[in-house]
Amino acid sequence: MRCAETKGSLHDERREAILKKLLPPHNRTVAEVAQEEGISVATLYNWRKKARQAGRLLPDQSDDPEGWSSQDKFHAVLETAALSEAENAEYCRQRSLYPEQIQRWQASCEGANDRSEVASKKQNEARKADCQENKDLKRELRRKEAALAETAALLALRKKARAIWGDKDE
Repeated sequence: MRCAETKGSLHDERREAILKKLLPPHNRTVAEVAQEEGISVATLYNWRKKARQAGRLLPDQSDDPEGWSSQDKFHAVLETAALSEAENAEYCRQRSLYPEQIQRWQASCEGANDRSEVASKKQNEARKADCQENKDLKRELRRKEAALAETAALLALRKKARAIWGDKDE
């Protein structure tokens, strides 16, 4: 039993060492690390996904932290929210970030709800305008259909009148 525990522990340590290669300052691609370590790309993606689900910050491959996904930026903001200035500086050094980036991402996160309310209002106004336009178009279509039906009826009557009384020119 003890060998199995040791083997599992070594496996976990190896997995962590491999995942660290994806982080700054290395910023290696999944394909590079997979080839170097002799594991499949799919396995490495699965490991990264599980680590993310456990709350770890493992950004998508990007040399520039500004290229990180919004989810990764949000996780970085959460991880640094309760840190002191010195701890925040150490966190940023470990991940090749600048504290100003974290502050900018935090402001963006804080303003996200405001933007969504504005976007929601604009979307509602656009929906109302679309509904009104749809209503107007339906009204115009009904009017044109009625005019077309009336014209068709007049043509049918004219045809019948000619059949009964003949053409004026004859």
